Amino acid sequence: MSSIYDIETKLLEGDPVALSEYKGKALLVVNVASRCGFTPQYTGLQALYDQYRDRGLEILGFPCNQFLAQEPGTEEEIREFCSSVYSVTFPIFRKIEVNGENRHPLYEILTQSDDTDGNSGDVQWNFEKFLVSPEGDVVGRFRTGITPEDPKLVGAIEEQLPN
Repeated sequence: MSSIYDIETKLLEGDPVALSEYKGKALLVVNVASRCGFTPQYTGLQALYDQYRDRGLEILGFPCNQFLAQEPGTEEEIREFCSSVYSVTFPIFRKIEVNGENRHPLYEILTQSDDTDGNSGDVQWNFEKFLVSPEGDVVGRFRTGITPEDPKLVGAIEEQLPN
């Protein structure tokens, strides 16, 4: 795979999605989990989505159960949790693996990019964020501790959106 736009995946509900459908939009790709100390970041992610969606931002949530089994739920349980607890309206996809032998092809591409300290490689924890330009290039990687409200992340998102 040479581009994220070559990848197809499925929403929680099972509907297939070609990531090429997001060409021309800035993407914030996040590995999410329902039972993590960082799960409240859903609130900030939804706020970013509400604020910037009309300017071309899409947030794509990918549940992952690889970090202390903090996303054990079924697709239905994940959807119910995201909707009822955090009122999430951005797309949430089927559960994937972000590290290891069964790493999803999207994360094969994303994990090649450096974080703010110049480190690439495996995802370290839930709620790691990858910013993808409207052209499909990974332009930012923000580890878990950088919240959706962090000025570094917000500024990087704004740089990818039309004025």
